[in-house]
Amino acid sequence: MKSWPLLFVALLALPACGLRPVYGGGGQGAVAQAIGHVEVASIEGKAGWLVRNALNDRLSVFGGAGPRYRLVVKLDDQIDGFGVRADAAITRERRTLRARYQLIDDATGAQIIDDTAGSDAGIDVTSSEYATIAAEDTALERLSQTVADQIVARLALFARREQSGK
Repeated sequence: MKSWPLLFVALLALPACGLRPVYGGGGQGAVAQAIGHVEVASIEGKAGWLVRNALNDRLSVFGGAGPRYRLVVKLDDQIDGFGVRADAAITRERRTLRARYQLIDDATGAQIIDDTAGSDAGIDVTSSEYATIAAEDTALERLSQTVADQIVARLALFARREQSGK
């Protein structure tokens, strides 16, 4: 009971900290409107297909009235074995997915963002080749989602900064 006054003071001080929600205003907010105008260029390969679909899933929620920006993504997908038994068989793999992405203004052709995103996942190599391939594919699907989340978060921060003029 004695902590109620402290909690009340903390709640009053919260707006003074300067934190503001990135997606303030919801779907009608400036950030949602800006990233709703991003068109994702096609990306090569299976990983590219997965990342592009993940990006489109996230960006289509905001729905713009036509592309104003173009997002160009180049991927580097690697699988490296690192757990080795005495008979030289690999027992563990690391799948790494890195993306270099550029946001380009369609009107001017100017490159606005040039950044990278990436993640990695560990995979157990089993005696079943099918199980190992399935694990590699599952890892790629998860990594594609993670990389797409990182890219969309960076686009939202860019839009927020543009909106506030900083």
